[in-house]
Amino acid sequence: MDSGTETETETGYNTGASEVCVKALYFEEHGGTDKLLYGDRPDLDPGPGEVRVRLRASALNHLDLFVLGGIPGVPIALPHIGGADGAGVVEKVGDSVEGVELGTEVVFDPGLSCGRCEYCLSGEQSLCVRFGVLGEHSDGTFAEAVVVAADSLAPRPSHLSWDEAAAFGLTYLTAWRMLMKRGRLSPGETVLIHGIGGGVSLACLQLAKLTGARTIVTSRSEEKLARAVELGADEVLPAGAEVARGVRRLTGKRGADVVVDSVGKATWMQSLKAAAKGGRIVTCGATSGPDPAEEIRLIFWNQLSILGSTMGSREDWRRLVAAVDAHRLRPVIDRVLPLSEGRVAYERLERAEQFGKIVLSNDG
Repeated sequence: MDSGTETETETGYNTGASEVCVKALYFEEHGGTDKLLYGDRPDLDPGPGEVRVRLRASALNHLDLFVLGGIPGVPIALPHIGGADGAGVVEKVGDSVEGVELGTEVVFDPGLSCGRCEYCLSGEQSLCVRFGVLGEHSDGTFAEAVVVAADSLAPRPSHLSWDEAAAFGLTYLTAWRMLMKRGRLSPGETVLIHGIGGGVSLACLQLAKLTGARTIVTSRSEEKLARAVELGADEVLPAGAEVARGVRRLTGKRGADVVVDSVGKATWMQSLKAAAKGGRIVTCGATSGPDPAEEIRLIFWNQLSILGSTMGSREDWRRLVAAVDAHRLRPVIDRVLPLSEGRVAYERLERAEQFGKIVLSNDG
């Protein structure tokens, strides 16, 4: 890439390079963690409506494994820097940016939207016809700096460390929209959360408790179940073929009002069987596979609602950050590693050993 030029990726998102380089974790071809490299990449100049944030920390999501491996049908310009989540300090603003001061400590919504389609104009940015995610459809946060839209910024919650601030964006926003907007979770309802230990599931646990719901969580790990109880989970169940039966037992045969399923193939039938009549099953992903067995009769006979959910709108983002600030919510941190050891972080995530978020620090 020539310095001082602007190019456009296949998804249409701008990547304007400057002459300065930053250290970054990136890959030049898709594959396993052995494809990850650490070294210099061109720094980016913010375009109109954008700012450049000098990152203090970033955090991994399961999405980063998918992006590294290559996602069918999603063109990714190579070389590529992953990472959707981060926190840092505004160091440069582009044209047409107002009200953003240099030196402001910020977090940001990782969603990318065009701002012009009918969905964006109605305030539903995550339904944008060109919706994308930072670190998937553009270079992301596994670097010393990142360029983001100015309207995606929010002040860093004052009670969070840099590591914590970098760790809540994508997962908490996803959980907020799943539970509050799509799932319409109400106080006193029962919510089943599969696969406790991941970022989204832990965020759902915290938000469900904040709502006043009863929580049932699952995991194959006894250690993770024990830690979930420490974080406020009301009931725990070992993951597997008996989850639905366990939920029925714990709810007097009624079932769960809301089921949070981001696992997919391994849990989908249990979700259908565990949901109460008129229940809502909300899905934001399929980490175990996208092609589960299905039982349509359970859906129509029990009048279940199957709800897809992806990230959130800018309004969801603002409400989430306000809730994090007001209620002193803190993301659970699994461990913090320097950016230069990003491959170790990817490998830990790949083995599903984490409980909470794995953070990459630019300090030191």
